[in-house]
Parts: sequence; C-alpha cells; structure tokens
Amino acid sequence: MKIIFAKDYEELSKKAAEEMLAVIRSTPDAVLGLATGTTPLGLYARLIEDHKANGTNYDRIRTVNLDEYKGLPASHEQSYAYFMRHNLFEGLGIAPEQTNIENGMAKDEAEECARYDALLDAMPRDIQLLGLGSNGHIAFNEPKTPFGSGTHVVSLAESTIKDNARLFASQDEVPRKAFTMGIRHIMQAKRILILASGANKAEAVFKMAKGPVTEDVPASVLQLHPDCTLIVDEAAAARLA
Repeated sequence: MKIIFAKDYEELSKKAAEEMLAVIRSTPDAVLGLATGTTPLGLYARLIEDHKANGTNYDRIRTVNLDEYKGLPASHEQSYAYFMRHNLFEGLGIAPEQTNIENGMAKDEAEECARYDALLDAMPRDIQLLGLGSNGHIAFNEPKTPFGSGTHVVSLAESTIKDNARLFASQDEVPRKAFTMGIRHIMQAKRILILASGANKAEAVFKMAKGPVTEDVPASVLQLHPDCTLIVDEAAAARLA
C-alpha cells in the first residue's frame, strides 16, 4: 500500500484529484468506481473546477457507485443517486446512462444484488475510490463481512449510522439498511484510491495499513491489493507517525 501524506483536508482533496485526473486523461473511456459521503466532496469539487477550466472530457467515462440506501428512491435528497448527481455528475456533464448504482427501491433484494454483480463483472473499474469508516469499513462492508462477498444488503452498524447522521436532520432518519458492493468486486479494480481525513479515523487508518489482515477490519484487505494508494491527512495519520 502506497501512502501519501497531506497536511489537511484541502491538500488531501488536491492530491486525490491529481490521482483521479491522471486516470481520466490517460483513459478517456475509463470506468470509475465512485464513493459518497463527505470525504470525497473536496475531490469532486476539484474535478468540476478542472472540467470548467480545462475542458476535461467525460463523454466516454462510465461510473459505478459503491452503495445505496435501501428504501430511498433515487429522487430522495438523501439518496446516494441524488448525492452523485448534485455533487459530481451534473457538474461534469455526465449523462444518467453513463452512471450505475443499486436500486434502493428494488423489491427483490437477491435479484438486485445479482443484477449489480453481473454489471460489475462486465465493467472492470480502472480506479475505485473509497472512503474509510471509523470502524474500518469500506463501502458498507461492516466488520465480519467475508472478503469474498458480492453485492449484498447490510444492516448498518451503529457507528456507521452515527457517522452518517450529520447528513440527515436527525440520527433517527438514517436508513438502517443499504445495498453495497462486496469486497470481492472492490478488490477487482485495477487501482484503488482510499481517502481518510480527521482524528476520528486515526485508529482505523492504523489498523487498515499496519494491522493484521482480518475481516474484523474490512479495509485491511487492501494491504493485499497490488495497486492501492492511501491519501491521509495529518489528523488521520496520527498513529502512523
């Protein structure tokens, strides 16, 4: 695992944008694996700034997202489909047909998971962006998730619900279940870029990068990936130092 240290969130976002743009410019038809949450917002803002300033082309880019809340329609302002449209896709001119995400309203969970697995098998990601949960989760793969898992529905850990509550009016409004890309497909990406910011991620960063590879810390599996880059700010890197 390659580790890039950044002074703060702003520098982390700048370095992350450089990594993503290198892939986008070298591979105009790249498949981008994308993440939601607050951590990638600075990166996404810089991609939009670059697009406006330099005209970086996204006409042939395709995207797949990690996860979607179960029970929220794509039109819901807290759905991840909505998040991606308003925080990235519209700013880059990426059309809906270029994007892929689980259907949070799917009535048949098994059928939806099988559909998404088939899609992922047909769309190898050139780069997969990840955030890191405070309990070491990646996507919504909580501790104890098998490393060989495919797309599945997960009951969110209390720590994850607490982490995500900042995006809702109250913690009670956070959905308790979500569809998530499994660890198996995350590991199939050609490159992985994982971002971690803030003191509350310091323990998870240490366990991910320096601890044993264990399903107790799902992100620790990234130690086994041949091309994984971690970008971490000073606060999140405290235990590494």
